[in-house]
Amino acid sequence: MPEPLGSDVYHPSLPTGLAPALEAGGLRLYLKPVGLEPASSPAWRPLAGGPLAFSQCELLWRAMARPGEVKRCRASVDALEVWARGEGAAVARWLDGALKRLTRPRPGLSGLSFERPSLMGVLNVTPDSFSDGGAFLDPATAIAHGHRMAKSGACIVDVGGESTRPRSDGTPAEDELTRIIPVVSALAAAGVFVSIDTRRARVMAAALDAGGSLVNDVSALTADADSLALVAARNVPVVLMHMRGEPATMHLKTVYAHAPLDVYDELASRLEACAAAGVAAERIVLDPGLGFAKTSAQNAGVMAELALYHGLGCALMVGASRKGLVSSVKRGSTPQERLPASLAAALLALDQGVQVLRVHDVAETAQALAVWRAVRGLVDNPVAGAAAATG
Repeated sequence: MPEPLGSDVYHPSLPTGLAPALEAGGLRLYLKPVGLEPASSPAWRPLAGGPLAFSQCELLWRAMARPGEVKRCRASVDALEVWARGEGAAVARWLDGALKRLTRPRPGLSGLSFERPSLMGVLNVTPDSFSDGGAFLDPATAIAHGHRMAKSGACIVDVGGESTRPRSDGTPAEDELTRIIPVVSALAAAGVFVSIDTRRARVMAAALDAGGSLVNDVSALTADADSLALVAARNVPVVLMHMRGEPATMHLKTVYAHAPLDVYDELASRLEACAAAGVAAERIVLDPGLGFAKTSAQNAGVMAELALYHGLGCALMVGASRKGLVSSVKRGSTPQERLPASLAAALLALDQGVQVLRVHDVAETAQALAVWRAVRGLVDNPVAGAAAATG
């Protein structure tokens, strides 16, 4: 098996003697499900209550004194359980918790089920977003596009009034509110599940009052001192995205010991902060933040390890749409020309059990999702579907 980028080393057998360092806090363990398929045997473990299951995992471990040196070993879940019992109580408790987080079903959000993958349509009501800035600044145009996305297969329409592209400056709150509230109100009144893409508590509150159902914060509720308390008090679901710094400065914060695992640990820290504030994991969707404070190589590394983030116990969202995730795509095409790259990233995410894809091109991604489901043997029963449609 080829070694991944960085200093990762594959071990032929499960390690021994990790318990003392684990108990002392000097070692961290991670569990990544591999070989995800529709469950073919009752012995397979269901992944997060979704359509895929696993019977094998990669165990990853690193000493925090040398966090860039990551070691891996692949084993069946049964073998891991035998190994953990032999390693002692600390390792056995860790594995039991890790498997529970991987397998427990993800509760739906305000009626949206995570039993099958969903699409979130991007609706930027901005003059300067990286891909479609200015295209939907007019409220009527934005509302019409939101309806088109919903009809094309978007279960969520994500309305944003501030560009968070790299090196972008902030937008005044009044401008953000003026842009989004008419759009949120109209779409929500028509029965569309609306998410609000904002970093400001004031904007979150106004959008929720206007009918929004979900908060999507690229700062993971850190940009505004009032946002975490607001989400807790309103008891609304929230997307926490990984980012370092501000959009204007995040390109300067790309030094990681090991990008996929550092992103994991930093998201875990935000989950702890949310739990302390009264925001339960059942109301949280996690986004590893592709393109935010990450180089091309780091984006690719995070994409390759997406299944790892199921170990945090929350539903996962990936936003790869139209981004220049790797240098060749960034150099060779404009955002509007990146549909092939976007679809490739979407299919990779689906293969790793991601529950929500945040996309600009909803109809095209819906087609790709339909093919993926058919190939995976997950097509809905056509007889039952026809009966429902005619009954």
